[in-house]
Amino acid sequence: MKAIDQNSTPLFDAVKKYIKDDVIPFHVPGHKHGRGIPELTDYVGEQMLKMDVNGMEDLDFFNNPMGVILEAEKLFAEAFGAKEAFFLVNGTTSGIQTMIMSACMPDDEIILPRNAHKSAISGVILSGAVPVYVEPEVNKELGIANGVSIEKMKEAIELHPNAKAVFLINPTYYGFTSDVRTIAELAHRHNMSVLVDEAHGAHMYFHEDLPLTAMEQGADMCAMSMHKTGGSLTQSSVLLIGENSKISSEKVKKVLDIIFTSSASYLLMCSLDIARKHMATKGRELLQKTLDLARWSRNEINKIEGIYGFGKELVGSLGCFDFDETKLAINVRKLGYTGYEIEKKLRKEYNIQIELADINNILAIVSIGDRVEDLELLVNSLRDIACKCCIREYNGINSIPSYSKTIISPREAYYLEKELLPLSKSAGRIAGEMVMAYPPGIPVICMGELITKEIIEYINILKKEECELQGTADPLVNYIQVLI
Repeated sequence: MKAIDQNSTPLFDAVKKYIKDDVIPFHVPGHKHGRGIPELTDYVGEQMLKMDVNGMEDLDFFNNPMGVILEAEKLFAEAFGAKEAFFLVNGTTSGIQTMIMSACMPDDEIILPRNAHKSAISGVILSGAVPVYVEPEVNKELGIANGVSIEKMKEAIELHPNAKAVFLINPTYYGFTSDVRTIAELAHRHNMSVLVDEAHGAHMYFHEDLPLTAMEQGADMCAMSMHKTGGSLTQSSVLLIGENSKISSEKVKKVLDIIFTSSASYLLMCSLDIARKHMATKGRELLQKTLDLARWSRNEINKIEGIYGFGKELVGSLGCFDFDETKLAINVRKLGYTGYEIEKKLRKEYNIQIELADINNILAIVSIGDRVEDLELLVNSLRDIACKCCIREYNGINSIPSYSKTIISPREAYYLEKELLPLSKSAGRIAGEMVMAYPPGIPVICMGELITKEIIEYINILKKEECELQGTADPLVNYIQVLI
């Protein structure tokens, strides 16, 4: 068997040769190596536009790879401990949809945490599966959802023994992980597939101080955003199939044939090829520096009165089996500001853009691309903000509202007739669309769920904070679609 060389980049090498050969392009895209769009070419460079090519024999074909794309995917699978890997150019959303559609047929039950990303709900709609939601554990002091407990997952599995799949998040946006291994063993004993949203965990494969990965813990499949923490370009992700997966590769490929674009970006795929090499050969060294930066920052932040950078000390609490230290999550409630207000101050007054905010917290992602001076600026900016504040207890909402009751399945709700009502008058009606704060993209209300006064009040708070709300026909969310 030929040894796998993680230093190689077969797809990137093939694209470079295509450019070196100065091929005359009578194929799409129509800009023809950038000549047709000089303004963009002048800004990003001719080389990048020359990389924007289409499928052909020497560059392989995305929808049926048998050459350099397949070689690159095999390298990726080996580096991440998987049986197979499939490149994704529509983000991890397409991977999550593929996992659910591969595991579930119409009317099959799928067990998943209610704080799953909107892509899981879209996967449920596309597959026709019926969701069985499990309430995540909530840290009331921080006002955020953690992972799911073994006890709640066990109860859901026992109450729904015919469910086809269990869906988990590893880690959550804020860095919390569940005990995937134990839950996977329990699910497999009941003949259920285990699917994992690992959008924020691509880096975890390359350092022992980071939480265990989906592939290490026996998941059947996981979808992973290499672009978020692994260094590839935005929108480039990977779908991994575990060594002992209950789901056949043939079934996955059939679903991908439906989900995939027929015009995949070679820029995105080359970035996956290069980022995989980078992490496979230098990942531990890079992540040690990343962890050192995150740990230093968290320690300095916790010296600032009124601010709490939470981390590994929460391990062992409900819904926190482990914690990803590269998620620099900071509770700011004692400053008298909301997380949204701190986000705006950091951007407008200090030229710093964080990943996300909520009512009580902000989140900064620390990754392999960060520099010491960047983290020093963040810490000093927070120190400056705190010095100008009167430290107090924040009197706003201390926790997210209770998730609502599911009345009908999301797929059924998607196809039923709807009407537009003022949000203020929608209590007691069944939602015909999703409302979600983005990021993180977790629905406050899902289609098919009962709209409550508590949910309406929370949406109004998010609107007041000028939070980015998505999913509704009315972009201002003054109105909401409900089922007739």
